[in-house]
Amino acid sequence: MSPALPIPVVQLLQALTIAAAAPGVSGVISRVEARLQGRRGPRILQPYYDIAKLFRKEALAPIGSSWVFLAAPLAAMTCYLTVPLLIPVLTTFGLPLGYMGDILGGGFILSLASFLVAAAALDTGSPYAQLGASRAKTFGAITEPVVLFVVFTVALVTGTDLPYALAATVRSSAGQIVRPAHLLAAAALFMVILYETARIPVETHSGTNEFGMIEEARPFEHSGPYFALLKWGSSMKQLILFTILLNVFVAPWGLASTPSLVSVLLAIAALIGKAALLGVVVAVIDNSFAKLRLFKITEFAAGAFLLAVLGVFTLYLGGG
Repeated sequence: MSPALPIPVVQLLQALTIAAAAPGVSGVISRVEARLQGRRGPRILQPYYDIAKLFRKEALAPIGSSWVFLAAPLAAMTCYLTVPLLIPVLTTFGLPLGYMGDILGGGFILSLASFLVAAAALDTGSPYAQLGASRAKTFGAITEPVVLFVVFTVALVTGTDLPYALAATVRSSAGQIVRPAHLLAAAALFMVILYETARIPVETHSGTNEFGMIEEARPFEHSGPYFALLKWGSSMKQLILFTILLNVFVAPWGLASTPSLVSVLLAIAALIGKAALLGVVVAVIDNSFAKLRLFKITEFAAGAFLLAVLGVFTLYLGGG
């Protein structure tokens, strides 16, 4: 019989799993994108090597920058390590900290991390970093209402906005997944994730030109371990959003129903497999569409908002 892990250890493993697996998921996406473009591409483990190399380099700060420049990466990393404690990463049963914040609270923590990174970019005085921070906050003001409406829609469908309760409702019946209101809300969230992870509509993770610099521009002036924390945190944010979509909205299966060691290990493997598969889908989408013009981001976000609104109307008017 498999030994049972202490509940605090399971909760800690949720954060450690996100931190350890996030660069690998980014590596899968980069590898698939390269193969779709006819290139050999980097190794899947390349993000780990890049982060390790950055940790060995010297950290520099622009002249005139304040303590905010150096504190922001550490604070943002703390935010990214906090959210996995609130969402069902590995278990179906609620963990002690899992009920201390709802899905909206997790979104606020991610928004705080984004604000801190943008504040550090503004503190540098660099025009490119400030440009990325300005764009991120401008378009963030458009996408955040979409997230609020998605949460509102799903809360109406399931009667709660606690992540563990949402996942339990979806697991209770296959009919819950195919409900039109739920599908529309999940599609809206997926569109927001595409924007938040800088996969579409205008950015490229491999480019450094001004046109595509939003997510990549904000840490432009950081170096060494601080830059490593920002890159690591960016991949963690991506995996957190993937986990919310998969384990709360779309495919909340493969989670551990008991704290036994085998169940938790299988849940870790299931999460990595589902996230890698979703990463392949994201890579295909990212390479199947031409990058949109910058002002088209508002239309992209408006499309996601419209899906969320239709979810509410479908729920109340169409029997969704």
